[in-house]
Amino acid sequence: MGNLIKVLSRDIDNNAGNFFLDFENAEASLSEKEAWEKVDKVLTEAQVILDELQAYTGAGEEIRLAIQSPSEEGVQEKAWSAVLPLVAKLKRFYEFSHKLEQSLRCLLDILTGPEAPPTQQLENKQALARQFALILHFTLRFDELKMTIPAIQNDFSYYRRTISRMRINNLSGDADAEVNNELANRMSLFYASATPMLKTLSDATIKFVADMKGCIRVLREQPAGSVEGLLDALRSTLCTSQLAARSPLANMLNS
Repeated sequence: MGNLIKVLSRDIDNNAGNFFLDFENAEASLSEKEAWEKVDKVLTEAQVILDELQAYTGAGEEIRLAIQSPSEEGVQEKAWSAVLPLVAKLKRFYEFSHKLEQSLRCLLDILTGPEAPPTQQLENKQALARQFALILHFTLRFDELKMTIPAIQNDFSYYRRTISRMRINNLSGDADAEVNNELANRMSLFYASATPMLKTLSDATIKFVADMKGCIRVLREQPAGSVEGLLDALRSTLCTSQLAARSPLANMLNS
């Protein structure tokens, strides 16, 4: 993983770093086709997720009126009706983060395989390398948009407060069918992060590294309490994400 990141960031010797990645014309080989198609489905959905997030307006006005008029049933129902479909969207965004994590793991398994050095892996599997970059680009774009929409956390906080009151009064109805308490807790942690998708990739990378036998061996050789190996994985993911934001591919996708 570390060598792959170095290749992507050109942080290796000049000879190893000089190779051509044709992202525009890269096509998956027969051996890569199955993995490419799985990841491609996720990337297709990623664009829909970005479109929905960009169009997210929130229910700020309805919530404000509901807070000001707690005894007016009509106002409360209007706010609840406005928040429910938004929570459904937030749930979909959260669930998509798990699909993204699975896709990242799939690509890392292939691009860091032992059969060839990282440089050769990228040259030979350019279609998958392109998908890797597209995942990073989506991650940066999602988090960029999320940071400009404070309504996300406001809407979800109102939803959770209202659900709590409804449970106390045994009026939860179909609310739990959308987001039960356990899922709501996980979603709260997800959206509490300033960069939730980047955190998802970072955590996925840490898990990937932890599963590798070589990483386990290195960690065992470290002094007691040392987690430098895992921290390197996190730094690597952050480094690559920053690279993707500056790359020509990101500019191409934004055009």
